[in-house]
Amino acid sequence: MLYGIVAAITALFLAAVLAALLRVPALRLGLLDRRQRQRRVPLFGGAAVALATCLVAVAGDWTGIAPLGDGIEVLLAAGGAVAALGLVADVWRLNARFLVIGTAVAAAFVVPYGDTGVVAGVAGVGWITFVALAFRSLDHADGVAGTVGVVTAFGVAACAAVEVMDGLAALLSVFAAALTGFLMHNWPPARVALGACGSLFAGFLLAAAAVIARAGHDPVAGAGVLVALTAVAVADVVLVVLSRRLARRPVLRGGSDHLAHRLRRLGLTAQGVTVLVAAAAFAAVLVGVLVHAGWADARAVLWVAGGALVVTCQGSALPLS
Repeated sequence: MLYGIVAAITALFLAAVLAALLRVPALRLGLLDRRQRQRRVPLFGGAAVALATCLVAVAGDWTGIAPLGDGIEVLLAAGGAVAALGLVADVWRLNARFLVIGTAVAAAFVVPYGDTGVVAGVAGVGWITFVALAFRSLDHADGVAGTVGVVTAFGVAACAAVEVMDGLAALLSVFAAALTGFLMHNWPPARVALGACGSLFAGFLLAAAAVIARAGHDPVAGAGVLVALTAVAVADVVLVVLSRRLARRPVLRGGSDHLAHRLRRLGLTAQGVTVLVAAAAFAAVLVGVLVHAGWADARAVLWVAGGALVVTCQGSALPLS
């Protein structure tokens, strides 16, 4: 308990300090978030989150105070590899297919096939890859990806705690604290952004941890819980893909057609959008945790799926200009 508090505080302040320090070289190198046309928002905030999470978690494992366990060590190593891949993408703008392949390969190493089976395990690899890329897409507005990530991390940590996976729960708590430290600089108006490094790391770690926590449970109910835990990121991706396909625009080309962009055009402030999206994520994650713990019927996830469907349909009707 004491270690958890100390680790969380350390990760929070370490991420906050690193984000401030790494902001300077990102500005000098011209590594800026291209979504901002009026403000220069440097990248490398994600590197601060990944470094803080890995350093604190490894320190706890190395000292023996909070052993992660073999499976969690592999998860952390794979997450670090995905973060490194994202960092390369931030610097050199890699083609999307390299991000997909690299993330899928990392995911293949963390899925517990012995508990899931081969078919469900392969599906888990696809799901982890999808969510990692969805979080990258979610990093389109100040504070959104970080806030949703914190909420999701606590939810998945609760699922891990139910399964008595102490190492996984501790890792997610450290990650949530690191994201909170990053949000000190990313809350609207943002002074630093996650970039591909941080957003891919966040999505990968959260999705993989959720798959590990749900391994061995009913696969149908498990799929519903996984959707509930990541409903906001999934809904945003579906909204963007649907709207771009209907408008016959390239799916992979950037644009201001995400949910946060549409909400801003309705008159909400940047802070208001972040709070509203975080509240939606909290509601969905809460349902996922309750179903996982057996405190709610598995059919409760249908309400989350229905809500995501409504958001997607209504969001596609919101103005783009």
